[in-house]
Amino acid sequence: MSSSLRKPTSGDHEATWLLGHTERISFGELRLHDDDLFCRATLHVPCKYLKREGEGVRCAAWGFTGAPPAAPQTTRQRRRLGGDRFRLVERGKLVQRDLPKPRLSAKRLVVLSQNPCATARCQTSDHKVGAACCRDLQIEIMCDKAWTRQELLVRSRQSPYLCKVTRERDDSIDAEMISACDYLGEDGIACELHGRKRATGESAKPPLCHHWPHPTGEEVLHPGCVFEKGAKGYGPRATGNESGASGGVLTP
Repeated sequence: MSSSLRKPTSGDHEATWLLGHTERISFGELRLHDDDLFCRATLHVPCKYLKREGEGVRCAAWGFTGAPPAAPQTTRQRRRLGGDRFRLVERGKLVQRDLPKPRLSAKRLVVLSQNPCATARCQTSDHKVGAACCRDLQIEIMCDKAWTRQELLVRSRQSPYLCKVTRERDDSIDAEMISACDYLGEDGIACELHGRKRATGESAKPPLCHHWPHPTGEEVLHPGCVFEKGAKGYGPRATGNESGASGGVLTP
């Protein structure tokens, strides 16, 4: 999740960002190897070849039939624990911390405190509307090219929840996932980490989440993004398939 870790907290922000996306990913313990943080993870995305037929199921790839598999007994990992209590990564470990909301200044500029994405009709590939950048992500899965079975398992997941699997390196594959961030509030739009501070005085909200698209036309935006061409005076819209933020490193 971070290279060249020159101090124990170097990867905390990127790891907090990645480990927040718990809708379809369960995360294990973080571990440091050389200059990178890695995390074992389980991706909860069904097989694209599993087809229901009446009360049974059929494999569309091999034709096998049988009873439907038992529903996985998983509980979503929570990052919001209620009130000002949160789980986030600190010094390479997932910890619980109290992060009080900041006091609002009476002299604040209201126009600068508004979330430009609050009313956006942006959507991910599953056509769910709102907070698209907080619900999809690009991940790197450590998977050696000799690990054929694991790579085939990843490539056979149901799109669009896991898709666009590519290999650019011998030791890993890249993919896109839809897995919403659990730091989103009850409305599914506002980030509950916004404005809160770590004990060090740094923002609890990862810097990656503060990077708005630049109106250059080079970035690929979600359909309905407020930064697309013609939306509230923002710059030109990029074309092609949408993608969210990136930076995850997972191990099998």
